[in-house]
Amino acid sequence: MAAQERHGIQQDAEHRYWYNMRTGAVEQGFQSPSLDRVGPFATRVEAEHALDKLRENSAKWAEDDRAEDR
Repeated sequence: MAAQERHGIQQDAEHRYWYNMRTGAVEQGFQSPSLDRVGPFATRVEAEHALDKLRENSAKWAEDDRAEDR
């Protein structure tokens, strides 16, 4: 990936929304350490529902794992 393209992706991510797992706050851009953040999300509302999305993904992955084990 070209440096210019990588910069564009990072710049876009700086304007997106993140959910801070430590504080439970929605943040726009890189406000907290990456260890504490999940995202990015396109909208503040999506970030506000980050935990729901994480639970959905975990349930789906667990089901996929069970299906593979059969």
